[in-house]
Amino acid sequence: MAATAEAYAHTHRDVSGGWLRPAVFGAMDGLVSNFALMAGVVGGNAGHSAVVLTGLAGLFAGACSMAAGEYTSVASQREVVQAELEIERLELRRHPNEELAELAQLYVERGVEPKLAFEVAQQLTADPDRALEVHAREELGIDPEDLPSPLVAAGASFAAFALGALLPLLPYLLGATSLLPALGLALVGLFGCGAVVSRVTARSWWFSGLRQLLLGSAAAGVTFLLGQLIGAHVG
Repeated sequence: MAATAEAYAHTHRDVSGGWLRPAVFGAMDGLVSNFALMAGVVGGNAGHSAVVLTGLAGLFAGACSMAAGEYTSVASQREVVQAELEIERLELRRHPNEELAELAQLYVERGVEPKLAFEVAQQLTADPDRALEVHAREELGIDPEDLPSPLVAAGASFAAFALGALLPLLPYLLGATSLLPALGLALVGLFGCGAVVSRVTARSWWFSGLRQLLLGSAAAGVTFLLGQLIGAHVG
C-alpha cells in the first residue's frame, strides 16, 4: 500500500496564491499606477524635476497606502477569526456533546457512515486543543495555527509596490529626459508580472503576460492623453 501511494504521489500548485499572488499584484499595482501617473505628468509637458518628484511621491504615497490598507485589512480579518474561535471554544466547553454531534453530521453529509462518522469525530476531538482546531477547520475553514500576520502583510505590500513603482522611475533617476526608456522598462515589467501570475492560474505565461501588458498600457495611455488635455488648458 505504501509503495502504491508513493508511486502515485503527486503535487498541486498553491491555488490560494500564497505569497506569490499579493507580491506580484502589489508590484503590478505599483508599476501601473506610478507609470500612469508619470505619463500623465509628462503628457502635461512637465519638466524632468517635476516628473522625478511625481514619481517619488507616487512611489512613497502608494507604498504607504498599500501597507496601511493591507495591515488594516489583515488585522481586521484576524480579529474576526479570533472572535469566532473564541465563540467555538466556549461552545466546546459548554456543549461538548452537541458540538460532537455537529462535527459527526458534517462527516455524514460528506458520505461517511453515521457510526464511523461519530467514531472519527470522537477520536479527533478527544483533546480540547485538537477539538478546537478540527472544528475551526471543518466549520470555519481556517487553521488557528496559520493566521496571517498584519505586519508581514504590510511589509510585503510596501516592498512589492515600491519595487514596481521604482521600475518606470529608474530611467529618470539615472538622467533620462524622455518617457521612452521608462516606457520600455514598464512594458517589460508588465509582461513579466503577468507571466509570473500564470504560476497561480491555468493560463499560459504568454497569455497572462500579454493581457497585463495591454491593460497596463491602456491605463498609461489614457492618463497620458488626459495629462495632455489638462496640460493644454492649464498652460
